[in-house]
Formats: sequence, structure tokens, C-alpha cells
Amino acid sequence: MHSFTTLMTLASSTLLLAAHALAAQSAPPTPPLPAVPQRPPVDIAICLDISGSMEGLIDSAKARLWSIVNDLATAKPAPSLRVALLTYGCDAYDSATGWVVVDSDLTEDLDLISQRLFALKTNGGTEFVGRVIDKAANSLSWNQSTDALRIIVVAGNEAADQDTEVTYQNACKTSIERGVLVNSIYCGAATDPITPAWSDVAKRADGQFLCIDQSTAASVPPTPFDKELGELSATINTTYLAVGERGRLAWANQAEQDRNAAGLGGGVAAQRCATKGELIYDNSAWDLVDGCSQGTIKLEEVKDEDLPKEMQGKSLDEKKAIVAAKHAERVKIQSSIQALQAKREAYVLAEAKKQATATGATLDDALRGAIRTQAQKKGFVWAAPTQPPPVQP
Repeated sequence: MHSFTTLMTLASSTLLLAAHALAAQSAPPTPPLPAVPQRPPVDIAICLDISGSMEGLIDSAKARLWSIVNDLATAKPAPSLRVALLTYGCDAYDSATGWVVVDSDLTEDLDLISQRLFALKTNGGTEFVGRVIDKAANSLSWNQSTDALRIIVVAGNEAADQDTEVTYQNACKTSIERGVLVNSIYCGAATDPITPAWSDVAKRADGQFLCIDQSTAASVPPTPFDKELGELSATINTTYLAVGERGRLAWANQAEQDRNAAGLGGGVAAQRCATKGELIYDNSAWDLVDGCSQGTIKLEEVKDEDLPKEMQGKSLDEKKAIVAAKHAERVKIQSSIQALQAKREAYVLAEAKKQATATGATLDDALRGAIRTQAQKKGFVWAAPTQPPPVQP
């Protein structure tokens, strides 16, 4: 009897194991996320004069950041972009550093750059162009790859040669020796007596000289597609899975920068949404979807308490399934954003041709042309513009 009971127990166990094996075969594990292709690096350090007369430049940088990024996003191959922000010419800064501050080192977190831009306040001071170029060239974590495009953009409206301790000539020499180009933007008239020195800044570091009127309106013209793009911008935020406290703060800042962009008008919010529709909007440092795709986050290594609440207590396969579902949802939303953005760009181009005026170059107009020229030398390609078809809103 005892042997019979043991035999039946073994048989039951065998059947149970077989059932589990069959269930595992009928429910294959979630496939890994598609790997993001290797993208050539682009590092851009933006150096802004925030002395008392530069409100217009700061407003333009806030409004036009996403337009500049979006133009880079259309390059082939798609770049891996990092941006740094430095400010100078503020009396509240330390005179020992030449009144220069690194507001953010080079980062792929574009929302952080937006946050720092919106926090800027002007305060009259001495503008040491040489010092800010030297600081950017020597203190930032530049990508050292030979394929990397490294650019400093320095903008201001006072004489570029005020700094006698660290001259712009020496700073530019150091910068180009490190493989970092310098683009100079003078916010004033091309006929001003101090314009030639600003031009010389760019010449000495193989850069481009740009002259803009900082009083040119920073607002972005509205289009019939802005409302829907603004809605998609909020929708795509729901596909992000924040990791840890850093992730939760970054996810909250994502929504905050949406509000900041919307506060500047529907056109700026739409441009920001367009950025979210591209690979260049990279949150792999804190988001599970981007992080797992790029291999910067290993899901199996993330502590349960650092996961979003809806993922805590789940098996690894269940967690992978949640990440995969969010990835699929995001790809679908990004496709909708890209389609709407194409219509929006066609509309903007058509309107610009109808309403062409001599209002002067804006910050993004100037920078897009300069960066394109430099990026093309690194092998980036932009599709030739085509005549857009009539656009129906």
C-alpha cells in the first residue's frame, strides 16, 4: 500500500511538472526590445550672455531650443545629441571665475537644459567671452570619439575682447586644439564697431560667425496642428517608466517643461512634441523603455522598490511584458507625431513663403544653418527640401 501511494505521488508530480512545461511552451517569453542603432555623437555647449540687456536672447533660447534640436533630428544618420549650458556676464556670479557658471554639463537630458533655461535671470555685469569659451573647452565632458561633432556656441552683445586675462584668441586656440569648433553669435548690427572681433572668434576656431537681432520676436507662429500635437505630447508621457528617485524627478520635470513650452504658445509646445517623436529625445538614464532599448538599464538588476508601482511584485517576464507594451505604445504615438509634424512643417514653409518679410534672422535660423554646415563635414546628410503639397488643416 505504501509503495502504491508513493508511486501515485510520483506520478502526480510528474504530471504537474509536465503541465508546467507545457504552459511555459504555450506562453513564450516576451521578446527583447529592438536595439537602438549606434548613432554618431554630437555635443553642443551653449554659452549665453545673461547681463542686463540680454532678455531677448534668453527668451529666444527658451522658445527656439526645440526647433534647433528638431532640425538635427532630421539628419541621417540620426545623431546622439548632448547639450551643455553655460552662462556668463552676471554680477551675481563669482568674479574669480570671470563671472562664468556651468549650468549643466553635457547631457542627453534635454528637459534638464530646458529647465535651466527657464530658471535664468538677467543681471548686468562684465561679459568675458574668452573666459566662457575656455571654461567650455576645458571643463565639459566632451565625447572623445574621432567621429564626434563638438561645438561651442557663444552669444552676446558686448565686446568680445574685454577679457585680458584669458583672451578669446588663446581660448579659441585651446578649443580647436581639443577638436571643439566655436560658433560666435553677435546680438547686434553687422556694422557695429565691435562686430569684427566676434567674427574673429569664429575664424580662430573653424566656426561660423552669425549676426542676429535679439529683439526679433521669440514667439513661434501658430499652426492648425499645434493643438493635436500638444495633446500627443501629454499622451506620450504616459509611456515613460521612471526608475528610482532620479527617474521620478525627471518624469515630473518632463511635464513641467511641457507647461513651460505651452506658456510660450502652442507653436513652441508643438515643436517640443515633435522632438519627443524622434530618437534624439533620449531619456535612457531614467526611463525603462529607452534604457532597456539602449542597454543602459538592465531590468533584472533594478531593485523592485525603484520600479513604478504597477511593476512592483511582478515576475521578470511580467515586467518585460509591461516594458514591451509601453514601447509598442510609444512607437505608435511617435508615428502619429511624425506624421503631424510633417504636415506642420509643410504648413509653416508655405506660410513663410506667402508672408516673407525682412524681420532678421532668429536664433534658430542662424544656428541651424551653421550646425548643418559643420555636421555635413562629419558625414551627416539632410534630404533636399521639396515643394510641399497644399496643406489642409
